[in-house]
Amino acid sequence: MSSDDSPEAVAEESMQQAGGLGEIVPEPLMPIWVRIEKVQAFRSTHGEKYVGALELLTALALAGGYVWWLLLYLELL
Repeated sequence: MSSDDSPEAVAEESMQQAGGLGEIVPEPLMPIWVRIEKVQAFRSTHGEKYVGALELLTALALAGGYVWWLLLYLELL
């Protein structure tokens, strides 16, 4: 049995050949579906960098907020 005949390889090939949900989405919902596909494509292309940047921005915002509240607390003492 070659690796191409394995159940995992067959499942992967059939998944790549499948058209996705775009084939069953009703016509009135297509504009929304197109947006979802664009977001998914962006995430698959830039996922790690995007998540890293969001984590950095969140960390900076939280650190800034903690410093702000610490300064307010120290002024009230």
